[in-house]
Amino acid sequence: MFGSVVRKLPTILLSTLAIAAVACTTAAPAPTATAAPPPKAATAAPAAPTPTVVAATSAPTKASAPAAASTATPAAPSATITLQWFGQSTFLLTTSSGTKLLMDPAAPSTGYNTQPIQGVDVVTISHEHADHNYLALAPGNPVVLRGLKENDWAQVDQAVKDIKIRSYPTYHDAEGGAKRGKNAIFVLEADGLRLAHLGDLGHPLTQEQATALGKLDVLMVPVGGFYTIDAAEATQLATQLSPKVVVPMHYKTPKMQANWPGGPVDPFLEGKKVERVGSNKVMISKDKLPAVMTVYVLGYES
Repeated sequence: MFGSVVRKLPTILLSTLAIAAVACTTAAPAPTATAAPPPKAATAAPAAPTPTVVAATSAPTKASAPAAASTATPAAPSATITLQWFGQSTFLLTTSSGTKLLMDPAAPSTGYNTQPIQGVDVVTISHEHADHNYLALAPGNPVVLRGLKENDWAQVDQAVKDIKIRSYPTYHDAEGGAKRGKNAIFVLEADGLRLAHLGDLGHPLTQEQATALGKLDVLMVPVGGFYTIDAAEATQLATQLSPKVVVPMHYKTPKMQANWPGGPVDPFLEGKKVERVGSNKVMISKDKLPAVMTVYVLGYES
């Protein structure tokens, strides 16, 4: 019996090993694909954003930025004044904001029977002669700035609303005032422009006086002679001061008395660029000044 067992031992061992192998296969099955964690690359980062999302959340590129020209504020044009002549040396300056400055109002005895001007804010008077100081032309209660005070020059340097006003001492004649006394030049600054009203200037200006007036855009200059400088002296003065606009005044017109001794405007116009405006007013702005000095000949009736 023992020998029979020994002879069957190899078969028994093989059977035992086979049973063990089967037991191992069923006891520990291999993990399935779903049980294993997904690859790191698939779960470590979210999906990349789409191009639309990037454009909405990132800084605008140079190509998409608005052009500078589309956001810049256009430059405002310079303001415009209105200059109106009523004959002799009488002018009304109206600024773009409506401030009114009346210069050297003339009495009706000159032949210019101008109607009173309403709403005048300030009056300048170069000297105390009737054809320059007729305040009845400005009813109401305007500020009155006189170039002379008690037979001497006043010192005017002030602003009325949006007009800056300053006076400069001169004479009514070429003899230091011995014949007709003193005179004041008024320089006005309004709406970016500098204007000078020479009153009844009776002599050429020294270089020191011309320099004191400063750079001028508009010059109102007497040209008739006898009581003031004449056409030749006014031409020299206009060249010396070199404004862009010259408005002649204090010359003889058909409106004046026949025996008034001053001359007409025509001699002053010779050799100059002249524009006959066709009315008694002209509009002037800093950005539309003529390129070369131009004489504006105004009418004297509105």
